[in-house]
Amino acid sequence: MTAFEPRSIRIAPSILSADFARLGEEVRAIDAAGCDWVHVDVMDGHFVPNITIGPMVVKALRPHTTKPLDVHLMISPIDSFLDAFAEAGADILTVHPEAGPHIHRTVQHIKSLGKMAGVVLNPGTPAKMLDYLIDDVDLILVMSVNPGFGGQSFIENQLRKIEAIRKMIDKSGRDIRLQVDGGIDFTTAPRAIAAGADVLVAGTATFRGGPDAYADNIKRLRGG
Repeated sequence: MTAFEPRSIRIAPSILSADFARLGEEVRAIDAAGCDWVHVDVMDGHFVPNITIGPMVVKALRPHTTKPLDVHLMISPIDSFLDAFAEAGADILTVHPEAGPHIHRTVQHIKSLGKMAGVVLNPGTPAKMLDYLIDDVDLILVMSVNPGFGGQSFIENQLRKIEAIRKMIDKSGRDIRLQVDGGIDFTTAPRAIAAGADVLVAGTATFRGGPDAYADNIKRLRGG
């Protein structure tokens, strides 16, 4: 894909905002509503100040959708958990450079498992972190909030980072997805897309209004 070709926009609802008492039903509902990926936020209470789910929940969700399970690992140390999430059915494993001693080795490990490898940049992590990783990653996730909780407000200066990374991706000539997560709603989604994003993670904005609203919410986030 060149800079002059239209980008297909993927919507990856974050199940962090779903009804956890009926998680399988919620995943089936967003699948039927037209989501592209299912975004799974894994938090350990150590790397981020919240605790969510582990590999067993990913394994339990796997039969409920054929869409890719996009697993964002906010855990440290990271490397010892990669195999477990891969075996549980994750299709994409996205990791933070700060979560382990050797990010390049971590990316290599993910690739060796046959999974898409993603790297996450927190709001304070510079785009330059990608200089010696961009030849190996399949996805770059820009956090437009500090990780740990849903429902936060979009951090405006991350738009400049998205623009910078889009230029890096286009220059590389590689098929790398540029994902944005945090404060994505019907106002910020088109701004993130204009800056260069092609995958949007949206929790609150997707799940607002219940299952009958999911299809329209996803369509609006996509720009339809």
